[in-house]
Parts: sequence; C-alpha cells; structure tokens
Amino acid sequence: MTQHQRLLIIDFGSQVTQLIARRLRELNVYCEIHPFNRVDDAFLAAFAPQAVILSGGPASVYATGAPMPPMAVFSLGVPVLGICYGQQVMMHVLGGKVEGGHGTAEFGRAFVTPTDARLPLLDGWFEAGPEQVWMSHGDHVSKLAPGFKVFGTSPNAPYAITADPARRFFAVQFHPEVHHTPKGAKLYENFVRLAGFAGDWTMGAYREEAIRKIRDQVGDARVICGLSGGVDSSVAAVLIHEAIGDQLTCVFVDHGLLRLGEAEQVVTMFRDTYNIPLIHADESDLFLGALEGVSDPEVKRKTIGRLFVEVFEKHAKSVGGATFLAQGTLYPDVIESVSFSGGPSVTIKSHHNVGGLPEKMGMKLVEPLRELFKDEVRALGRELGLPEPFIRRHPFPGPGLAIRCPGEITREKLDILRRADAVYLDQIRKHGLYDEIWQAFAAILPMRTVGVMGDGRTYDYALALRAVTSVDGMTADYYPFSHDFLGETATRIINEVKGINRVFYDCTSKPPGTIELE
Repeated sequence: MTQHQRLLIIDFGSQVTQLIARRLRELNVYCEIHPFNRVDDAFLAAFAPQAVILSGGPASVYATGAPMPPMAVFSLGVPVLGICYGQQVMMHVLGGKVEGGHGTAEFGRAFVTPTDARLPLLDGWFEAGPEQVWMSHGDHVSKLAPGFKVFGTSPNAPYAITADPARRFFAVQFHPEVHHTPKGAKLYENFVRLAGFAGDWTMGAYREEAIRKIRDQVGDARVICGLSGGVDSSVAAVLIHEAIGDQLTCVFVDHGLLRLGEAEQVVTMFRDTYNIPLIHADESDLFLGALEGVSDPEVKRKTIGRLFVEVFEKHAKSVGGATFLAQGTLYPDVIESVSFSGGPSVTIKSHHNVGGLPEKMGMKLVEPLRELFKDEVRALGRELGLPEPFIRRHPFPGPGLAIRCPGEITREKLDILRRADAVYLDQIRKHGLYDEIWQAFAAILPMRTVGVMGDGRTYDYALALRAVTSVDGMTADYYPFSHDFLGETATRIINEVKGINRVFYDCTSKPPGTIELE
C-alpha cells in the first residue's frame, strides 16, 4: 500500500483523544493513536511520523509513575504539539516547571488573550479579540522550558499558549479538539500545514489501497462475512466483494429481533443489487426460544452473542474451505480495546462483532475498516455506490430489539414494538428530521397502564421514544422535538398499534460511552 504521511498521537488517557484524530482526519491527514507506554524509540523509528501530538490526560507530571513520552520524540526533528497534560509533560521533560493548583485550576469555558508576539500556529486567531477555549486542568505550567515563549494567556493559565518556534515545538493548556473551542479546528489546520502535510488521506485513495491489501492478504482463499445489515458490515462486504468477487460469501443471521421488514431489505439489496452470495439464516426460533423468560439485560446480550457464534459457525461450515472471516471493525473499536495505561479496558459494549469466533474456527480476520471512523465509513460507502438512504441509516445494535424490550421478551411484545417503531421512524422521515438525528428508536416498557380509549377501558403497554443528536458518537443530547410533533406521533402510535395506550419521550443527555451503537 502507499505510505501516507503519518501523524502520531501519543495518548496519555484523555477522554477526548479520539476527537484529536477526528479533527485531523477531517483535514485529510492520516493519524494513529497509540498509548504512551507502547511508544518507544524502536516504535518511533518504524512509524516515522511527520508530526507528533501529545494528548491530554488525568495524571500529574510530578506524581510517582506519571506517564511520560520517550525523549526521542523531541529529537525527531518534526513538529510536536502538546495539549493540556501534553503541554505540562513537554515543559517537565524539557526543563520547565509544573505545579499543583494553588487556585489556578480551570475547568470549562475560558478566554485566551494574545501577547504581542506572533505565531503561525495562531493564524486566524485573535482577529476580533480574545478567543474562547475549553480548559480542563488542575496543575499549571509555572516556568517555561528553555527556548519557549508565551503567545497567549488566560486568567488561570499564564502560559496558555507557548512555543519554541525554532524547534517547531508548540504547547497549549486547553483542548482545541472540542467544539467548545470554536477555532480549535483552525489551530489543527495550521499545525498540519506547518508540518508539511499534503492532505492525501481521501476515501478514493483508501478504497484503492484497501482493495489491493485485501487481495494481497486473501489470495485465492474463500472469505465469509458476518452481515448484520448495518452500515459497517455492509460497507465491508461491498468493499471485499469488489476486491475478490465470489470468493466472498455473506452470512446474514436473522435472530427474530430485527425491525419491521429489515430482513427482506437486507437480503434484497445484497442478492439483487450487488449479486453477492448470501446465506439468509433464519434462526429466530432458536434465539427467541433461548431468550424466553430472560429479563436481565446482560444475560440477554451474552445469550445472543453465544448463539451468534454457534449459528455462524454452523453456516460457515456449509461454505466449505473458508479460511478468512470478515468483520466491520472500526478504528474506535481498536482504540477502545487498548487501555492507555496498559490495563484492561472498561467493558462498555459487551456484544460487538463476533467475539472469539476466529480463534474457535481457526480463521484469520479481514478487517478493511479498522482504520476508519464512522463518518469515514459512510464516506467510503458513498465512494462504493451504496444507496444514500442506507448509508445515512441510524446505527442499530447487534442484539437488536432485545435491548429495546426491557424485561421478558415475548413474540407479542416484539410485534407491538416493531409496528410502533415503524410508525415513529415514519413520522421522523415525514417531517424531514431523519438526517438531523443520530439515532432514534422506540422501547416497549415492562409495565402495563390503565387507559381509556373511546368508551372502553384498556390495560396495555407503555412505550418510550428516544432520539439523540451527536457530532462524533461519543456524547449525545436529546433531540428537541416540538410538542406538536410528539402529540401527532403519540396519537398515531396509539391509534395504529394495538397494545400501546401510553407514550413517553426520553429527554436525557448521555455522557461518553453510553450511546446505543451497532
């Protein structure tokens, strides 16, 4: 494959390190995130970065065992940008000084004022006065390292922006990657320009390189792909099929927990539109039988994950001779599987892809999307010609409606939920709101309520509606539907779906890691 110009992000544990990579990818710059304790001199020599960014993090540089970068970073002769803890660690190892709070901690919005000195990193900044930034620090730099000068200050960070222009070392105390620093993207744009990046990371180039890489890896062997119908696995399947044709067979497991008409849509698209060999494994009786009487959500997820492995293994054998398994693993999945401290990552998603299946079946993995973020996968899907409505589809979880049916799962409740969810999504599309929303879904609550419909008394299920907006998939806020929309939607659901007599709207926000994803 073509060797892209590469930027290295050394991760010290910030909650928003992924956002740094997102901002750089938006500038068509290829970058990778690696934990500080896996970056040594040999790694740096092999990776050969054209620039380095040191991320933020929760530690104090003067604490015992504080994470540190290798000193070789500063002798590469490439631009280095330190962010928050990254600034502090630069000062600490290069001869400056960092101290504890002493009343100078800053958390949240702050305003940086420029000094009289000019810095190319700040082109486009301070044109109308001080700039808003997002601070998150308890410690602060109290003495600059030799060669550094101050270019911006805030009330509680006298060295908010510092640099040694001769060595192209830059450091900021705030977080340019978050949206609360409005001109943060411009700072990153200036940094990659100073580093000489050509911006050669495009989906067209990635498509060509990925196809060559798949062909080199697979040769003339057979590949099976676990197709969920979601954007990730679908894009992976179309890309691999373009590379190796009928050497690929997709296995679509219908577990009886899909939305209304979803199985038919997936089968039609892949068999008819793309002519990709597809096994439609209708295993709904198996899954629903195993879930009968189960109400614990984690047991549901584990049961579904186990059955996926068993069913997939059974149908994969019928393909005969397949030695590779394709998955729609994305870059956030790769990052989340490696803790920056080297310890086990916190389990957030207990059902993703197909777990330990490759080892069990003696297969090798093909993961052509593992370098991409979600929005990049959508861009690649457009490059491959997938239908636009399919590309823009909201994420849908692997366990399907099982996690949108709290409490015991029954066929009756699933049928009610499917019809109610279909009405809800139809309303969203009818009002032109679908593309404004990251994800919307209905959940049937484990309770019945007394209601009056006409002259009759009802005792039916309550339904919760959820819709969130998100920029990056890491955090989310509820979508502010109008009262008219909610009233119209609730009326339609109650009138059209037998079994529902009350509708609620969930208007809570979500912190990182709690958005329901595929």
